[in-house]
Amino acid sequence: MKKHRSEFRLEKMCKTLQVSRSGYYKWLSAKASPQELHKAAVQERIRYHFADHKMRYGSPKITRLLHQEGYTVTERTVSVYMRQMKLRS
Repeated sequence: MKKHRSEFRLEKMCKTLQVSRSGYYKWLSAKASPQELHKAAVQERIRYHFADHKMRYGSPKITRLLHQEGYTVTERTVSVYMRQMKLRS
């Protein structure tokens, strides 16, 4: 909705998507939760290590590197994040 504000009226988009206007404004002003911030930080480090090692490292090696940096994350979580970001070794 945010991207299409210049094309369509907010009222029309809210009605079409069955979203209340107050709900839209609440979402717009919401701050990221600590969990979302942690996920973004981990994903950034995963991208860095993946690119730094010539796109050869998979989730086990990247997990070890993240543990060395002090992140507490499981290999499965790293695997899921890599799949979501379409990173494949």
